[in-house]
Amino acid sequence: MKKVIALLVLVLGFSLSSAAQSKTVTLEQTKGEFTQKSITLSEGTYTFEISNNSVGHDVGFVLVKKGKDISNPANHIKNAYVTKPVGNNTKGTSKKVTLKKGEYVYFCPLNPTSTDNTIIVK
Repeated sequence: MKKVIALLVLVLGFSLSSAAQSKTVTLEQTKGEFTQKSITLSEGTYTFEISNNSVGHDVGFVLVKKGKDISNPANHIKNAYVTKPVGNNTKGTSKKVTLKKGEYVYFCPLNPTSTDNTIIVK
């Protein structure tokens, strides 16, 4: 029994420390655009929270390393996709994404947003 409790404490402690290492980046979409055009982050693990602010239909989120063909889904960072389309006036989140130094572009495939939105990771 002591071994089971020790194992549970170890697993729970690891889960809590892993969760603490992830940061949330909140981005808002309005009709035809993200309100944040460029953000700078440190290397690390992030979850993206996408807000649909009265777009009138579902929105999504795509993240691609700058310089890659954004139209090719093979280049998309799949964990950055929201887990389901984000309905009007609601929020959705991605899975955890580890970002390394470099530049990334983001856009919405369901809301004709610019593909000039950037994330710079230092």
